[in-house]
Amino acid sequence: MTGSSRKLIIYLVAVLILLVIIAGSAFLIFGGRDFGMPGNRVDVIYVQGVLLTGSLPTGFGIATSEDITKSLKDASEDEGVKAIVMRINSPGGSPAASEEIVAAMKKVKKPIVVSMGDVAASGAYYISAPADRIIANPDTLTGSIGVIWEFQNKSAFYDEEGIAFYIAKTGDLKDMGGDWRGLSDEEKKYADQIILEAYDRFVKEVATGRNLSVSKVKDLADGRIYTGAKARELGLVDDFGSLDDAIEVAASLGGIQGKPEVTYANRPSLSRLLFGEKIEPEKVASYYYESPYGQLFSKS
Repeated sequence: MTGSSRKLIIYLVAVLILLVIIAGSAFLIFGGRDFGMPGNRVDVIYVQGVLLTGSLPTGFGIATSEDITKSLKDASEDEGVKAIVMRINSPGGSPAASEEIVAAMKKVKKPIVVSMGDVAASGAYYISAPADRIIANPDTLTGSIGVIWEFQNKSAFYDEEGIAFYIAKTGDLKDMGGDWRGLSDEEKKYADQIILEAYDRFVKEVATGRNLSVSKVKDLADGRIYTGAKARELGLVDDFGSLDDAIEVAASLGGIQGKPEVTYANRPSLSRLLFGEKIEPEKVASYYYESPYGQLFSKS
């Protein structure tokens, strides 16, 4: 074999390896979804992390409404997809993000099944309520139906450090929430009005989605967390099961006979490694370890 032939073979092998990497990356980026593939499929959409709006990287403790609503729209428009499973691991987050996701869910004319993992609370329960079926684990942390708005008062610290502020403002409430002072009585009253307005929307969405009376939901909506077992008893979830069980339920609701094909719309994948993005496990699982509801462990 001549030197030029050897170089040509090496070049062709390198090109082949590069094509394999590109194809594998595309497969991982799109979570294995095969657009245009005929058949009866269930599409799994991951909601993993704190719910926020905005163009942010997903899969690292943040679940953006833009990513999730796009995945819902794609699944809705894909004729091969007969049903959708939303796999939720989230402590909640922005009410606006939850509202955007719910609005997108209501546009989908296919069955949607929610599969709750470790945590599906507050805003994450908000987006679960409109689903056709909710599947949880007995020890899933869910519920926390309510709204919270936190204000900090660091005036004592600033006084101790000798830090003073001059605030020029165009209205009495313009600097409401500034940590250089506490809230006035008027501001506290206004803050209560804001969260009650958001709370009423939350309660009505749950009542409609779960076919419960508003008064019944308000009895449950004092902000407390429920286990999946208690939530099923109260009518907040439908049944127990894993992601696979939820896929089976979705397939049945979608009229799929036999074992369904399963595609994953936005599953965090190894493609990020191929593009040089460092994956930090503590960020991927931050929805659990940084949850305001703590963690349930079966052993110490």
